[in-house]
Amino acid sequence: MPSFALKRVVPLLLVLALPACAETQFLLHTAKKLNGETPGGVYKIGDPYQIGGVWYYPAEDYNYDETGIASWYGSDFHGKATANGAVYDMNEVTAAHRTLPMPSLVRVTNLENGRSLIVKVNDRGPFARGRIIDLSRRSAQLLGFEGMGTARVRVTILADESREIAATMKAQGTVAEARVMPKPQGDMTDKTLTAKQMPKGDVAKEELAPPPGAVAAPKPVASRSITDVPLQSSSVQARPAAEAKIGTLTQDKAKATRIYVQAGAFRNFDNANKVSAKLTKVGPVSVSPTLSGGQDVFRVRLGPIASVEEADRFLDRVIRSGYPDARVVVD
Repeated sequence: MPSFALKRVVPLLLVLALPACAETQFLLHTAKKLNGETPGGVYKIGDPYQIGGVWYYPAEDYNYDETGIASWYGSDFHGKATANGAVYDMNEVTAAHRTLPMPSLVRVTNLENGRSLIVKVNDRGPFARGRIIDLSRRSAQLLGFEGMGTARVRVTILADESREIAATMKAQGTVAEARVMPKPQGDMTDKTLTAKQMPKGDVAKEELAPPPGAVAAPKPVASRSITDVPLQSSSVQARPAAEAKIGTLTQDKAKATRIYVQAGAFRNFDNANKVSAKLTKVGPVSVSPTLSGGQDVFRVRLGPIASVEEADRFLDRVIRSGYPDARVVVD
């Protein structure tokens, strides 16, 4: 596991050490309503939970569409249980997300090379600030950023397929109990703006052939061409039909992108302007209007920023300036 992925370990240990948080007991309170083993895990949304002073609210969000920075995790978690009770296999095409239902399907697009991959979300994370999704090692290979460690990505839920998976697993009784808590209302409204602004182009689709049986903890290999990297197959029984799409890889043209740290998005311009004035000491900041849910909002952003590493430093400074919900976005 590369050094950058070690960031995932400490926060996860902190998660397991917080008994007052419902989501920290990921598996201890999972009630399986299906007799016997469930190798693919259970359908789970989960309770709100807090990590590092930030609250996360898992939900069935079939409009999810966001840009940001992806990371990956590998051998240190290989063979261990994921947040929905599945066994993590770094050779499978899976991912960890903070709030989406488990399992659900998302399309992850590497904006730096144009590759898109359909991935199954079956774990919680990443808990490192500045990341929106943590991919399996195999997924990172296929998307072409294993060696770099991170990538600028767009993550879009496949709504119909994810609904199908949810309905199938609920009908089978393969579910986990979860309490639903309302999310507090606030002025921070912009969560999907940057992704919706990304252009969509035609793609050439290529289905990858199933490989031979998975090998535990193989030696890492450099990213190769799409046809040169076979996928590992899943042995989950009674899989929903939608899961057949997992591992579908497509190629489009790469697009120029810029990285920003977004302190927030506000309905009131005066509030946005006050935040902007406070953050001028951190770096180049601007207020830009946009539409969110049919309403005008004003984004407060620092940037553009040259690299992911620099964005991480800016993000830390913005958070320490009093904006814990700040995030890294790609536009």
